[in-house]
Amino acid sequence: MRLALSMVAALAVAAWSASAFGGAAVLDHTMKDINGNEVDLADYKGKVVMVVNVASKCGLTPQYEQLVEIHKKYRDQGFTILGFPANDFLKQEPGTNAEIKEFCSTKYGVEFPMFSKIVVKGEGQAPLYQELTSEEANGEFGGEIAWNFTKFLLNKDGKVVARFEPRTKPDAPEVIAKIEEEIAKN
Repeated sequence: MRLALSMVAALAVAAWSASAFGGAAVLDHTMKDINGNEVDLADYKGKVVMVVNVASKCGLTPQYEQLVEIHKKYRDQGFTILGFPANDFLKQEPGTNAEIKEFCSTKYGVEFPMFSKIVVKGEGQAPLYQELTSEEANGEFGGEIAWNFTKFLLNKDGKVVARFEPRTKPDAPEVIAKIEEEIAKN
């Protein structure tokens, strides 16, 4: 009984610490990659990470080009992109994971990690996106996903430090400036 109470107290302190200091545990999730393998997102702690919900049949799909370029430019400096296909907006990601993988590699040469298709908005929303969009956990960066290619930037501790809406291109000056700022931090 005493051990159970200690565990409950420790969990309560951890939850309070995360919310009190804005430390959303975004990278404390396990997700399936595009091949169906489990990936512990904690493996990305220590890197600057951009999390993007993507779609293959969207007017914004050409943003894959800029995503590929910034990934190539900054990956050796501790930066990565995590792509999460979602079919939540006008069914613009109808393909299977295998079809999405083929499209991304053939059409755009995507080399950054891609994950299995998930729900980023509404009923069935993936816990990762529940956390990313939580206004309680992420303040001004929280809020519902408006469309495909919403971009969340995480610092090396996994905390959301910026959010860029769908029409903001991944290589926009404000995005690049924030990526470089976070990379430069120890």
